[in-house]
Formats: sequence, structure tokens, C-alpha cells
Amino acid sequence: MIRPSFKTLSLWLAALACLPFGSIASGEAIQWVTVGDPGNAADTTNRGAVSDSFQIMKYEFTNQQYTNFLNAVDPQGLNPDSIFSGNMGGDDRGGITNTGSTDGSRYAVRPNMGNKPVNFVTWFDAARVANWLQAGGGTYLTSTSGSAAINSGAYTLNGAISGNAPGVNNGATFYLPTEDQWYKAAYYKGGTTSAGYWDYATRSDTAPTAVTAGTTGDGSAGSTGNFANFSDGADWNGQNGNVTTVGTNGGSSAYGTFDMSGNIWAWNDLDGLASSGSFRQMRGGYWSSFSAFALSSAASSDYDPSSEEFGFGFRLASPVSSPSAVPEIDPNSLGSVLALVLGSLGLLERRRLKAA
Repeated sequence: MIRPSFKTLSLWLAALACLPFGSIASGEAIQWVTVGDPGNAADTTNRGAVSDSFQIMKYEFTNQQYTNFLNAVDPQGLNPDSIFSGNMGGDDRGGITNTGSTDGSRYAVRPNMGNKPVNFVTWFDAARVANWLQAGGGTYLTSTSGSAAINSGAYTLNGAISGNAPGVNNGATFYLPTEDQWYKAAYYKGGTTSAGYWDYATRSDTAPTAVTAGTTGDGSAGSTGNFANFSDGADWNGQNGNVTTVGTNGGSSAYGTFDMSGNIWAWNDLDGLASSGSFRQMRGGYWSSFSAFALSSAASSDYDPSSEEFGFGFRLASPVSSPSAVPEIDPNSLGSVLALVLGSLGLLERRRLKAA
């Protein structure tokens, strides 16, 4: 058998280190709902009109999903893009800790926090998650290769963690929903293009009742009824008001999304997908808001895109034509890929010798 030279093998292995392995599907998969009725009318606040059908996450992005992302793109814990905030592990309402481990599980969810919405995320953090998914949701061998993957794709970030937030790139398959998209998914009644809007995202014109929480943070309402997590009602983990398990805080919107009233504020993009600017909007209120913040008529809140707080989270959107799940690559397939690479190297070496 002809063996490749050490130099050739080193070059191939260096290139291999930049390839993604594994996927979010090996952890907690994203669930999507379709928001149809394209070309619907806006409401009296001139919000909610969207020309095309799209997908949006059924639930808020969770601590478990964000932990999968952190371990996938920052296996060495170098945190080059500041995607991990110390508040995630240091604040009582944060859900992720940096364990210092070097075995591929450097980041871990805190007790009872895996199914809670991730918080302390900036708009830039959420945009990097979109870039990661756009690249296939893979696991990288080094933090450097992971960083390269999450700085381009849906958004061209060029290492930025502050300043103007860029607009989404043409052809993006994952992105932050625009305010109109988020608004429609939360409040539109659906069924026709002139169906009208609910006042609250629980398919109601009456203010929801605040949920309480069990000892592990499940909302008392389950997934039905006119309830929401707001007004500091969900006391658990020694906190007066806290994030609660996604999907346990009352009924869904007409399109099947949960927790769009309360639980956590959600980052939006500016309307007009290509827009860039020094602020980004938030919608929906959070666990400590008054119910008025969850009203469809409430004005959105504008924030610096580098802001992070215990009430800041997100959910992503996607075109209907995009796959509803991230393609899965077997995380144990590294050996198979190496065998394929080595076999190809051997073939190339034989051809080189024959030509000589």
C-alpha cells in the first residue's frame, strides 16, 4: 500500500479540523410551525402584514439547545465571539455553566434549566446561532473553526459583538424574525388574509392569568388556557418570578407557537430583511412584565443589539422552503470520514507515482 507523505496528511488533517461533525439533532431538536395566509392585512397599528408564508420556532430557544450550540462551536472554551455570558452561570435565573471540561462537554445546563428559555443573549448571539444552523448545525474540532462558521452565513458579522447589527443576507435559511413576522405568528387569527388579530398571543382579547410554577419550574397551566408567565407569578428556585418550562404557560397562538406573551422577551429583526441599524426590537414581555407589555397594541421595545439581560431571549424563523430540521451528521462518523480521506490520499499518491 502506498502511504501519503506526512506533509500531505498534515494538510488534509488540518483541513478536516475545519469540517463540522454532529448536529443539534443529537441534542434537542428544534420544532417549527408554519405561518401561512401570505399577503394578510395589517392591524390598526400597521403591524403584522407579511407577504410570504414562513416558519417560526414553536418554542423559545432553550438552555439545552444553546448549550448544544456552545459545545459545538466553542469546544475549547475560548469564547472568541463572547457567545457565553458569565451571567448564564452566575445569575440565579441563568441556565448554563462553564464546567472547564476538555472532553467536548465544556458547557452544561444547570439543574432544572435545560427546558427553560435561554437568557442573557444579545442579538449578535442569536444571529450567530442562525449562522451555525445555516452551516449545518455541526460540531467543530476547535473553537477557531467554530468561530469561522458562525461569523458568516445568514448574517455577515466579521467578529462584531457590538455596534450596528447587519441585515440578513439574501438566501438565508435561518434568521431572526422581523417584527411583522413575530407579530403575525403571535396575534393573527389565521385562516384567511383578513382574519384580524387577537389582543394576546393566547388567542384571547382578555388579559391572561399569571401562571405559578412547580418546584422544577414547570408552569401551572400546561399548554392550554388563557395563561402566561408574567407579573412575577412563577416563583421557584428561590426567586420571586422566574423563567418557566417552554410550552407550560397556557395555550398557543393560532399558528401553534407558545409563550409569545410573557416568559422571555424575544429579539426581532427590523422589518425589511436587509435592514441594518444601531438598534433591534423586542416583543412579548417577560416573566416580570405587566400584562400590558404582551398586548398586540403595545409598542415594541428598542434595544442596543449588544444588550443582554435575564429577560432577553429569542426564537428563529425560516423560509417554508427550508428543511424543518437541521440535517444530522453522525457525531461518531469521524473515523469513517478519516478512513475516506486516507483512502483518497492513497489513491492520489498512486496516481502521482504512476504519472512519474
